[in-house]
Amino acid sequence: MTAPRFQVDPWLVHEPSVDPAAIPVSETVFSLSNGFLGVRGTLDEAEPCEVHGTFLSGVFEHYPLSYPEAGYGDPSHGQAMVSVPDGTQIQLLVDGASLDIRAAGTQLHQRTLDLRAGVLERQVRWRAPSGTILEVRSARLVSLAERGVLAVRYTVRAVDGRAHVVVRSDLAAVVGRPTVEKGDPRVADALGDPLEVLVRRHTDSGGVLSCRTRQSGIGVAAAVGHEVEGAASMTSDGGGHTVSTTIVAELAEGQSLTVTKVVGYAWARESSAESLLGLASAAVQSAQDRGWDGLADAQREVLDGFWHDADVEVEGDPELQQALRYDLFQVFCAAACISDAPVGAKGLTGLGYDGHTFWDIEGFVLPVLTLLRPEAAARLLHWRSSTLDEARHRAGVLGLQGASFAWRTIDGHECSPYWPASTAAMHVNADIALAFWLYGNVTGEPPDGVGSLPVMVETARLWMSVGRQDHQGTWHLYGMTGPDEYTGVVDDNVFTNLMARGNLRRAAAMVRVAPDRAAQLGVTDEEVESWEAAADSACVPFDETLGVHPMNDNFTGYREWRFEERQDDYPIQEHHHYAKIYRRQVLKQADLVQALWWCRDDFTPEQVARDLDYYEARTVRDSSLSAAVQAVVCAQAGHLDLALRYLRESALVDLRDVQGDTVDGLHMAAAAGSWLALVAGLGGVRLDHEDLEIAPALPAALTRTAYRLRWRGCLLEVETTREGTILTLLDGPGPLPVLVDGERYELRADAPVTVTLRDPEPMLPEPRQPVGREPRT
Repeated sequence: MTAPRFQVDPWLVHEPSVDPAAIPVSETVFSLSNGFLGVRGTLDEAEPCEVHGTFLSGVFEHYPLSYPEAGYGDPSHGQAMVSVPDGTQIQLLVDGASLDIRAAGTQLHQRTLDLRAGVLERQVRWRAPSGTILEVRSARLVSLAERGVLAVRYTVRAVDGRAHVVVRSDLAAVVGRPTVEKGDPRVADALGDPLEVLVRRHTDSGGVLSCRTRQSGIGVAAAVGHEVEGAASMTSDGGGHTVSTTIVAELAEGQSLTVTKVVGYAWARESSAESLLGLASAAVQSAQDRGWDGLADAQREVLDGFWHDADVEVEGDPELQQALRYDLFQVFCAAACISDAPVGAKGLTGLGYDGHTFWDIEGFVLPVLTLLRPEAAARLLHWRSSTLDEARHRAGVLGLQGASFAWRTIDGHECSPYWPASTAAMHVNADIALAFWLYGNVTGEPPDGVGSLPVMVETARLWMSVGRQDHQGTWHLYGMTGPDEYTGVVDDNVFTNLMARGNLRRAAAMVRVAPDRAAQLGVTDEEVESWEAAADSACVPFDETLGVHPMNDNFTGYREWRFEERQDDYPIQEHHHYAKIYRRQVLKQADLVQALWWCRDDFTPEQVARDLDYYEARTVRDSSLSAAVQAVVCAQAGHLDLALRYLRESALVDLRDVQGDTVDGLHMAAAAGSWLALVAGLGGVRLDHEDLEIAPALPAALTRTAYRLRWRGCLLEVETTREGTILTLLDGPGPLPVLVDGERYELRADAPVTVTLRDPEPMLPEPRQPVGREPRT
């Protein structure tokens, strides 16, 4: 897959020359979303294109899961995000010839995403076969102010002669989906044609479509309207599953035709087709009332507010500066207008992972939103808490108490057919519980503000149900899979055990803060005491001979992986059977090392140094999640230059297509993880104690970093240079206590605090990675 070449710019992602071979990746990179609605960054024309896609969060179709040997409790149906009616396509014909960038005559073709304006712009200069040169400019936005609105402004200018111009604009209900081979022809039947068209009508300037998913029964409506500037005629018609609008104009030399296209969307499970059409049509009306300029102004206003609160600055690495802002932009847009739905691993940017959400959204995206846009974090937590009843049901299916949340899902139901990497990965429940607890700790909101207490209680009950105390009184978790998917179904995975311990202790503390609400959930003093006793006796394996923590019981005794002999065998899962991988000391992604970050109180500095050194040599990063985690812990251990290299890998994962799969959608957790790698890694920010803690550091290649975050209703800025770190309280009630390198300071308005920059001294030399698996920057 060819990666596009982008110019380095602090606020723009600019492709100066569109390479048709790079379109599969650039379609993803130029995706636009507001969390409710998302469109891939396809060209205006239908071709060339890798994957057309317009998505609504929460809209999916069921498909049957096939098992050669089905087992009790296996999910019967999968879920897959499907494209809704696509309104991005606009085809240009000049003197009877259609614009095709693959053909001769294209003199200029460039695209630019402005991270401050939230608009994707395109410019094409094309000599038509008739001889006239045409300039085409288009601008596209998914509104951050009107959540159901996609708008396109499309201008054609005749540069050096006359031109007969035809613009055909479509709203297409059936969008081709790449064939996904899941070993069952019923899957292609379900996902190849998921929408039943119920209503199709056209008007003079557009029309409407209403559809329903055939199996999941979700209703979707789309409406489209066009406004034209310049002498032209406009007609609309409907055929099959498409509403088409045709605009015709005769352009003299220097004349232009401008078409403003607005598409409105709505969806619901139980509303009627006509009701949804009314909502979609109202969205078009509202957007047309604002006009293109009004929509663009509102977009800029929303983003101005976001960047005021969340901008990040890095001096010394312009490419990293661009990548961090791009990642933040996409994370913000993935949740800006979301409601009653999760953020998927790919957001609304592609069909990778079928649109499912995983634990890494709570683990990486939620903390970023909690610190930068807590209202968006609250909406996502409300959605997760709304799936609690299904999680209780799933626990019952597994023969357990409490609640067991889905490993991968769109609506809360488990839909993973491979239990060793899903049902056995019960750390997802502690990860979710931690996200709820962190939200409360960061914002200072009461325990039940977003449904935290029931989640904490039911996940604690789950751990008590699945855990086992041995004859010596040590509490164990058997048959678990940790974050690393190259090691599965093991005993006493350290990450899982420590996360469960934290879950139990935080649940006990939260119950004591809200005893009346806890009593309504049936919590007794005896139950809370049992949680604390289990947490205190949790098994944490340690290899005394090697002086490191085995990732799980006996892991350090597994056979070593022969990295030198298998330098081309990546991703490993595509070259070796899991039966072999599971028995080797090879990690797909950080696991024990992630515990060094998330469970920092359970390790001494010497253990952090030794554990990091041991697992760096065995981690191959076949997962995009890993680099950010390794960046944080490398910084924690004083390896700042290595931390920066990992930070770059994480931040550039999509702009450089580091993993080779950006075509499937953006890596949302890696994008969020990049910000965390800077803030929690080089910034040393920790959120898990009563006071905010930071431990700033600068690698040799950087001269300055600055970031902003919210803590307990305050907005503060942290700026680090060689001269020191300046902490400024930008708004909110003061004084705000902050620990810097372990020393307590109080921030007050108009009274910045300056702290001398420390020079960390690593306990061990910089760790080495497996041959050929150094950070990819």
